[in-house]
Amino acid sequence: MTALPVYRWHLAPDGLATRRQLRAMNLRPGGQDVVAELQRPRRKRGPLVAYLYRIDRAKPVRPMTPAKWAALAKANTARRTCPTCRRDAGYVIPTSLGACVTCAYPLGLAV
Repeated sequence: MTALPVYRWHLAPDGLATRRQLRAMNLRPGGQDVVAELQRPRRKRGPLVAYLYRIDRAKPVRPMTPAKWAALAKANTARRTCPTCRRDAGYVIPTSLGACVTCAYPLGLAV
């Protein structure tokens, strides 16, 4: 295994980008290997690390198909449906409560 070049925060050379930067350009790594690391130093902890990919080897983002849109809509509906009262809460139900606020606190007492 070869060691990757390491660049400090904001000092990466042109032509390299992180996954988020690629996504902002409507690109994806497309199966290419990581070519470098970007490190942001922190006090009292290890540095934050981001992996860098070559922009010229990146591929365009795959478009969403109608089936993917339907699956995403179904998943979001499931996250908003209360398992207790089976109603659409109008918001994503917190996993810490496990139910809508009305069902989680039936007497209106917030903990």
